[in-house]
Amino acid sequence: MLFLKSTSVTKAPGVYEVDVAAKPPGKTFGVFLATDPDNPPNAMLTALQELGFAHTYQQSYVHKDKGKVLDLHFQKDGTDLFKGWKSEECASNLAALDSLFGNFGISVTPRVMSLAEAYA
Repeated sequence: MLFLKSTSVTKAPGVYEVDVAAKPPGKTFGVFLATDPDNPPNAMLTALQELGFAHTYQQSYVHKDKGKVLDLHFQKDGTDLFKGWKSEECASNLAALDSLFGNFGISVTPRVMSLAEAYA
């Protein structure tokens, strides 16, 4: 679940927060979205799936400011060991994600999760 300060501010219509993150050592990234379930970003979700990212998890909850949130997780299998991404796949996929989210006015900064966060 992404940490949201508020549901009164969106990064794009229907999108509260976007996180592109990888578990250590940080070669295979997932996409984590906090969205408005009453105003879903359907075009963004479709574009993400067209890039090969599969929807793997969702959870609805009510934020402390009473706004409704739908957490969505996506991942894409690679061709490396354990379906991880090889270096060239990583570069290509991150560039595609940067372009996709940029088309919606969202700037993303890929990051590697801490061990505690990755395996919580």
